[in-house]
Amino acid sequence: MAATTSNGQERAFWTARYPKGIPATIENFVNQYRSTLDVFEETVARFPTKPAFTCMGKTLTFSEINRKAESFAAFLQNELKLKKGDRIAIQMPNVLQYPIALFGSLKAGLVIVNTNPLYTEREMKHQFNDAGCTAVVILANFAHNLQKVIHETKIQHVIVTELGDMLGFPKSLVVNTVVKHVKKMVPEFSLPDAISFNSALERGAQLTCTRVPMELDEVAFLQYTGGTTGVSKGAMLTHRNVVSNMEQIRGWMLPKLKEGEEVVVCALPLYHIFAFTVNALAIAKYGGHNILIPNPRDIPAFVKELKKHPITVFTGVNTLYNALLNNTEFQKLDFSTYKIAVAGAMALQKAVAERWKQVTGCTIVEGYGLTETSPVASCNPIDGTDRTGTIGLPLPSTLLKMIDEDGKDVAIGEVGEICIKGPQVMKGYWQRPDETANVMTADGWFKSGDIGVMDADGFSKIVDRKKDMILVSGFNVYPNEVEDVVATHPGVLEVAAIGIPDEKSGEVVKVFVVKKDPSLTPDQVIEHCRKGLAGYKVPKAVEFRNELPKTNVGKILRRALRG
Repeated sequence: MAATTSNGQERAFWTARYPKGIPATIENFVNQYRSTLDVFEETVARFPTKPAFTCMGKTLTFSEINRKAESFAAFLQNELKLKKGDRIAIQMPNVLQYPIALFGSLKAGLVIVNTNPLYTEREMKHQFNDAGCTAVVILANFAHNLQKVIHETKIQHVIVTELGDMLGFPKSLVVNTVVKHVKKMVPEFSLPDAISFNSALERGAQLTCTRVPMELDEVAFLQYTGGTTGVSKGAMLTHRNVVSNMEQIRGWMLPKLKEGEEVVVCALPLYHIFAFTVNALAIAKYGGHNILIPNPRDIPAFVKELKKHPITVFTGVNTLYNALLNNTEFQKLDFSTYKIAVAGAMALQKAVAERWKQVTGCTIVEGYGLTETSPVASCNPIDGTDRTGTIGLPLPSTLLKMIDEDGKDVAIGEVGEICIKGPQVMKGYWQRPDETANVMTADGWFKSGDIGVMDADGFSKIVDRKKDMILVSGFNVYPNEVEDVVATHPGVLEVAAIGIPDEKSGEVVKVFVVKKDPSLTPDQVIEHCRKGLAGYKVPKAVEFRNELPKTNVGKILRRALRG
């Protein structure tokens, strides 16, 4: 029997959760909408006065988010003259400005390009140019990097926001002053034509937002991901892809969660596909209340924030759960409202899952997905079925199968590359038909690059990665990108990068270097990388070798370096 989930399995799961006769396919739900925005506006109509997002003590309801998004859209359309299909980068952490910019940009008919605020100027320039961004919304803390590269991009419009902008007077003034002048977290920058976020809202409130017609199969988001070549590329996610995944996630949650009642921790950054779809979109569709955590690395402050809210749902990665469990104040919290925790983006360690259950009384369920699948492809059931160590079952209307090196289906229990088919699978890579052809089959299957095995019950487990990708706290790091930066150091002759196990982040980057300059030190290599790579990509270990293992055609054998 081939290791492929059946439509019968999917229908049985779906109909069991809709016993009153609602049609048993995702498509019937998705086709009632024209866009991701339709779903959000439906939620606003259903839950206008419900809290939608809270950050740093300030809460905005769904109607308040919608009203500010309308103003932002009117500004984009009327003053900046942005039109349907233009790409806008959103580059900020988890603050209230994010959902306003997100839904406002959608109202204006723009394509969203989520951008990591921690990107170096080199990484920013590549993404902005590749996507063809003409506008950016950026937190002031990172604007100095934009200043260095903006003249090399197509960006014409810059909207700058400060951390406390949505907190109301006088708190906004206090927070912005402390961040800028006391904590010195905003390096000096000069962007003379930039517009403040608050000014954009004020000016937009006096204007009219024109409704932009949209279709489900149009590209809504360019979500950037790496590749085996090391070149970051944009996964084209359509409205259909994302709305489908929102409905799939909602269906999966039905056994335990109630619409309009859930309070959800959003500690993962909203620019990351996991939190973007699950928290900003699917939880919002559910009428859920997202508690935005701007800096989850500050565990003591994070725990203080958790203490203020009756949390029911937690989304995170293994490293976050582990860090919280090692905080004594976290262990003292009241967990009586906690219903479920969801882990993704990296492997959930069994020891962490067991300890979380022991401390909180709440189960962590592990899911699986990729940027290219919007992202969720499979998840463990939340009805008490304990299959820790697996990535669960495919979501409704999703098929998984395993194939061998020749592209043929393997049998149940045999190892193969995980392939995914479903309405959440991307349209392709932006302006990269060759890369798209490498991962998409003619009949619609996406080849994940992950190696897995499926059991007779349809549960799958990841056993390895076909790609050389390194996974650091749920973030993809591609060896070629690291190697390209290291190789620009004048003291380096050759370099190879691999991932090595790390208790805190799952993996960290290690580089093997052949010296050109005998005096080269590990610290010099690491410091050089800090100038060109986001922090999580910077090598944590450097080993010097006289030579690197290679194939007979001269290709470096990374697998030989893994030992």
